Amino acid sequence: MVKAQTIDPQEVAYYTRLSQQWWDRQGKFWPLHRLNELRVQYLREEICRHYGRSDENDKPLAGLNILDIGCGGGILSESMAALGANVHGVDVVEKSITVARQHSRQQGLPIEYELSSAEELVERERKYDIVLNMEVVEHVLDLPLFMSACARLVAEDGIMFVATINRNPLSWLFAIVGAEYILRWLPMGTHSWRKFVRPAELEALFERNGLAVSSSVGVSVNPLTRRFKLCRRLAVNYMLSAIPGRQD
Repeated sequence: MVKAQTIDPQEVAYYTRLSQQWWDRQGKFWPLHRLNELRVQYLREEICRHYGRSDENDKPLAGLNILDIGCGGGILSESMAALGANVHGVDVVEKSITVARQHSRQQGLPIEYELSSAEELVERERKYDIVLNMEVVEHVLDLPLFMSACARLVAEDGIMFVATINRNPLSWLFAIVGAEYILRWLPMGTHSWRKFVRPAELEALFERNGLAVSSSVGVSVNPLTRRFKLCRRLAVNYMLSAIPGRQD
């Protein structure tokens, strides 16, 4: 049984209740499916740039070992596997792992799913070329401890990606009031504003654990068309990548 100190029991209970809806593109997770299309584009380009690969072929990530922390029902894991990567998806919600396994088998994708945590993988001394930490940091109990574990899972020449929500008045207005209470895009209670993370806070945690930010990008959404796009502003949703060592 997963007993990592960073796991929030309330978050586990919340996602347990929603676990059967992961692959309903018109259901409660529709924003995640839309967002996934955008972030896969960003991840593909950044990973290929980092490893000096061309992203023009069908399997640009072939042979790379990817860890998807907080994989949920496997939405991102399946996208990475379809690009050729060897994917290990972990989550602390057992029902989500069950859904992910069932769906990947239906799609014929050989993804390794496991009920586990970053801390447990560190104990096994696992290392990965790419660590995906997407929409997870705003749900953990002890962020410094969690990021320390995640950093130790990155291979010497690897790269980590983090996607989360900034903490400021604008994010409270858009991500909490707008998305959950007015537009009802997300179930009420999906996020806690106090657990949102500022980019500077993440950067400090990276540096503390021997990583340095290598790229950053914001994500915006049009409330009328429901279209997501990349942008320069990190005011609300944003993604960062980090690699071992300091950058000049």
